[in-house]
Amino acid sequence: MFFKFLYFIYFLIKGKCLLSVFLVSLRWMKLPPVRITGHERAREVPYMRYGHTAVLLDDTIYLWGGRNDTEGACNVLYAFDVNTHRWYTPRTSGTVPGARDGHSACVLGKAMYIFGGYEQLADCFSNDIHKLDTTTMVWSLINARGTPARWRDFHSATIIGTKMFVFGGRADRLGPFHSNNEVYCNKIRVFDTETNCWLTTPSTQPLPEGRRSHSAFSYNGELYIFGGYNSHMERHFNDLWKFSPENFTWKKVEPKGKGPCPRRRQCCCMVGDRIILFGGTSPCPEQGMGDEFNLMDHSDLYILDFSPNLKTLCKIAVIQYSLEQSGLPHDIRWELAAMTTNSNISRPIFSSHG
Repeated sequence: MFFKFLYFIYFLIKGKCLLSVFLVSLRWMKLPPVRITGHERAREVPYMRYGHTAVLLDDTIYLWGGRNDTEGACNVLYAFDVNTHRWYTPRTSGTVPGARDGHSACVLGKAMYIFGGYEQLADCFSNDIHKLDTTTMVWSLINARGTPARWRDFHSATIIGTKMFVFGGRADRLGPFHSNNEVYCNKIRVFDTETNCWLTTPSTQPLPEGRRSHSAFSYNGELYIFGGYNSHMERHFNDLWKFSPENFTWKKVEPKGKGPCPRRRQCCCMVGDRIILFGGTSPCPEQGMGDEFNLMDHSDLYILDFSPNLKTLCKIAVIQYSLEQSGLPHDIRWELAAMTTNSNISRPIFSSHG
């Protein structure tokens, strides 16, 4: 695990913007509030937002983009040092991307790639690729060759090898312009970072439904997607799909155990052989799974274990067969309780973002 801990930066919950950094190692612990002294120091702490991205590179989390309804969108780069727990704003130069939200960010080597999103100043969807070299802190707009991926926001972009795999997101029939005629592409688009070229890719059935605000991650050289939302279908998803870059085929995965309910906006982090999934939003139970506006936040945490150990398998068996727990160590009983007890602290929110 990353320094035996996992960080979540989560700014929008229950319809209110919060500014928190959480550190988790089996049990949750909230870090002390960031101390802000003086106007200049306050500017180094990101304001409350949604639709941003946060990536880890070495010991630094880079946060970029996002917006809120008061401040609008942002294009300032913020950095969080995981050792000192301090925010700061690195000095950057070059062609800085326009302020936006709903973009994607991924890391290859010492570079961060930004793709797509909805640009505030241009008031349109984007399909540009920007690159930040973190060794020089210089932004550049990539002059990509080939047929680019469609303009979109709230998609996913995942690095496998030297290629960026883009899936899903919300597009529009009018191209870059927002007309509420949404398009949900379900085809993989691939960008080669070595040649700066969009590649022509085949489509092989079966394909997952197009969606936005899903999660994507890579494991053992394959791409996985989970969850998301499609407004045409009025449906939230909780399906898990695996994509093979070698033969360009999709396969639906049916994990064992009880998985998350249909949702979108969750975050997923790979830690060793495990995916840790936290939060997300779903329609209120009385509204039905297609309702886009009456949503509830989740505070639950799920683990998808690709290589479960004997301890994990035994805990699953204790739960599955309702075995006696009184003779087990306290820590094991606590973990069993955490695996079977809901965190009912969420309230309905009213939102249409993402």
